[in-house]
Amino acid sequence: MSIGEGEVRAIWLKRFKRGPMDPQETATLRAGKGLVGNANQGGRRQVILLAEEAWGQALAELGEDLDPAARRANLLVAGIGLEGTRGQILRVGPCRLRIFAECAPCERMDEARPGLKAVLRPHWRGGACAEVIEGGEIRVGDGVVWEESTATPVP
Repeated sequence: MSIGEGEVRAIWLKRFKRGPMDPQETATLRAGKGLVGNANQGGRRQVILLAEEAWGQALAELGEDLDPAARRANLLVAGIGLEGTRGQILRVGPCRLRIFAECAPCERMDEARPGLKAVLRPHWRGGACAEVIEGGEIRVGDGVVWEESTATPVP
């Protein structure tokens, strides 16, 4: 896997606000809406992405192992750095997502594990929010690549 190219490691849907994160092998992204069947639809937070490497760094700091579903993101991606990528276009399988902003961790993180919110704060470890600009079906194992050469590579 080269720098700036990665893959989808996990997909989760949240059926209702504060509901469980249901793992999926496939999901459909709808332009301007987000993941079909997910509670969050529309707006700029249509899809929440979490970088596997950043999650691992946060857990190492915390000194604990925790399922990445605890972050309540929709997509776990590997091989792609998210920090500082606001406005960049990320191709996920056949779909295109525009990174809107860092997804700052909320108090729900400390409900999952005390101290988790604090270790997710630096370097966009809590992930990024994106809007779907081209939809389609995605699956675990799909490739993930930046369309812009200025995106942040994984160190």
